[in-house]
Amino acid sequence: MTAGRLLEGVYVPLITPFAADGSVAIDAVERLSHEYLDAGSAGIVALGTTGEATALDVAEQRAVIDTCARVCADHDAQLIVGAGTNSTAKTISAVEGLAGTPALVATLIVVPYYVRPSEAGVVAHFTTVAEASPVPVLIYNIPVRTGRNLGPAGMLELARHPNVVGVKQAVGALDTETLEILAAAPREFSVLGGDDPFLLPTVLMGGAGAICASAHVCTERFVAMAECGLTGKVDDGRAHADALLPVVQACFAEPNPSVFKGVLHAQGRIPTPDVRLPLVAASAGAVERAMAAVRAAQ
Repeated sequence: MTAGRLLEGVYVPLITPFAADGSVAIDAVERLSHEYLDAGSAGIVALGTTGEATALDVAEQRAVIDTCARVCADHDAQLIVGAGTNSTAKTISAVEGLAGTPALVATLIVVPYYVRPSEAGVVAHFTTVAEASPVPVLIYNIPVRTGRNLGPAGMLELARHPNVVGVKQAVGALDTETLEILAAAPREFSVLGGDDPFLLPTVLMGGAGAICASAHVCTERFVAMAECGLTGKVDDGRAHADALLPVVQACFAEPNPSVFKGVLHAQGRIPTPDVRLPLVAASAGAVERAMAAVRAAQ
């Protein structure tokens, strides 16, 4: 762990598996969490985009958090919980409700979506949430989903806040703005890659690791790739990245997390491949292509 950084390595944004009756398969949540931590992941992200958080009711969300917290505590690993909404007041209420959760080290807070605030409004939102939050805040910058990008000026202002520890940067590229953030942010501010095709170059340019949905499969290899980036082993890292790119492409061929669930079900690791509406299950062809990519990368 780099001195001063709270977050470093590969974090798996856990899917929420469903049982045949449509309920959350908590036993599968527990089993998967153990598997990913045993495979070298630094921690688990509960209630992220990949976890279909918006499709879960409050009781289901709490059950997922409690299960992930228990497993992370058993492994002495880190738990991050998604709690952001497009309402500052509701976000504060959500993060306050996380107080006392075992193994919890940060809460993932998305840039407010749909309302499209100014950059000053986004900065004020995160500042207000960070000042109220019982745990450090991890910014989630994903403009393709929110309709609003947080640029370098606002990001670097927030990076100086004592209760803001990093960002999941998912802007669709390793772009100039991300490079500016990587170059100018304090060393203890963790820039975590959020776009799986660009994870290695992000880490090589100073990133701390990744919140990586693709690490639901080939977990050990994604962990190894990130470690190569952190230690400057460029050739070894490129070999991993070259092998894993087809996996990433195949697993994101249809809306996330449908293909991941299809693959995990085909591997016998979750009871159904089901997602909740408005998502629909992955096509058989997409799952078959992803399975082939996974086999080739192992």
